[in-house]
Amino acid sequence: MHPRNKHANGYDLAGLSVIVPELANYLVKKPNDQTTIDFSDAQAVLLLNKALLFKHYGIKYWDLPPQFLCPPVPGRADYIHALADLLADENEGEIPTGKKIKCLDIGTGANLIYPILGHAEYKWRFVGSDINPIAVKVAENIARANKLAVKIKHQADSNSIFQGVITKDSYFDITMCNPPFHASEQAAQQGTQRKWKNLGITKTAKQLNFGGHAPELWCDGGELAFITNMIKESTQFKEQVGWFTTLVSKKDNLPALTKCLKQQNVKNHKVVNMLQGNKQSRFIAWQF
Repeated sequence: MHPRNKHANGYDLAGLSVIVPELANYLVKKPNDQTTIDFSDAQAVLLLNKALLFKHYGIKYWDLPPQFLCPPVPGRADYIHALADLLADENEGEIPTGKKIKCLDIGTGANLIYPILGHAEYKWRFVGSDINPIAVKVAENIARANKLAVKIKHQADSNSIFQGVITKDSYFDITMCNPPFHASEQAAQQGTQRKWKNLGITKTAKQLNFGGHAPELWCDGGELAFITNMIKESTQFKEQVGWFTTLVSKKDNLPALTKCLKQQNVKNHKVVNMLQGNKQSRFIAWQF
């Protein structure tokens, strides 16, 4: 994990269970007698991440309706820290902090995870957008309850990403996104089965292991189509954003995305790799 990631040394499940007592009901023992949770159990995953937010990020209230995506906090924190490094590269190596840094989180979701982490770690200011009005209301409740400097916008046009969110007089130092990466619900379920197999779990998937629903996890054309549209639309806002960024789940999509960036005449682009345990992830960043 990133050197500044608070979770690089694993979880103190006993301590987390003190903070969120209900978590204790979901602790299980591995064959080697190590304590863990059943990561195929959506409620166990929710309570673990809730406890992490309470213990490490100053959150007092955080809860999600069952249909919404529950984010794995450690991996999400890596993205925030890597973005901080990206901004530092243009600030003489010093990470810029405070409300002067304004970030846009595309598809912030009901969980509001990136604004929570970015505010806790660097005191950045955030705007989050989402096309689901229920997610917007849940995120607003979380922001209000925790007194976070976050404005949530409803994206009314499902065919737009930045249009209707970035206004003429606004500027963002950085944008971020965890895009829907499957092309269909069936593909998302198959992805869950693969995750469970890697965890040594053989039961039939009745739901996705971190929750989630369309459009959080799938869209027409999947991740490649979504990010391609994002790159093309970003050309309309080249003067209003310092860095555009988005996670890329599938490494095989990088050549096509790099080609698209070149076609849009970006000034600079890069791929930043991140590693969480055995999982390799990455994001692409570009600027005009």
